[in-house]
Amino acid sequence: MPENSPDRAGGRSRPHDLTPPIRIPAGLVVLVGPPASGKTSFVRALVEGRQIEAEAVVSSDEIRAELFGASAEPGDSDAADARIFEERDRRIVARLAAGLSAIAESTNVTPRARERLIGLARRFGAPVTVLRFAPDVADLLQQYTERGRTDLTAADVRAYAAVTSRDAGADRLRAEGAAAVHDVLGRGQGVTPAEAAARFAFAMCCPPVR
Repeated sequence: MPENSPDRAGGRSRPHDLTPPIRIPAGLVVLVGPPASGKTSFVRALVEGRQIEAEAVVSSDEIRAELFGASAEPGDSDAADARIFEERDRRIVARLAAGLSAIAESTNVTPRARERLIGLARRFGAPVTVLRFAPDVADLLQQYTERGRTDLTAADVRAYAAVTSRDAGADRLRAEGAAAVHDVLGRGQGVTPAEAAARFAFAMCCPPVR
């Protein structure tokens, strides 16, 4: 975009509009952020913009809906979660084994959750890139309210945000094994999901592991 071209709001281009896209290598991409922080909207924009293929996104919420129905509440939540994440891991392993990238879309705000994913990537020598979603709590709660989620309370969202702030700093993520950590811009920076997605360029395949 030329430097003097208007943005969608009718003003001048913002600095991040002029920045070359961040290149994400083929491997495992781990999304980290509280519920309602924009992860699903971001990956949807990536797919709609043909930056990634839909099959690359491995979403725990989508797997839950596939296994138990969109509105069903599994009777034994621990057993249900085990099935969901076993299936998630199976799909990630299948892609990494074929030399394809996988995008793990779940909250992943705790070190334990990330350790499991990073362990999968290490089995295939695949680099791990973390994309971090850490909006201001006020923006987060506004997005939560707008989306009308009934499976979480505002207190739950605040708790997830606190864990993200405490346990998902960039230095910690790198120490856990992330090759790179990038923050994804959002409402607080006046950035739409499509604009945030456009900041990245994904390499989706590499030679399969033999």
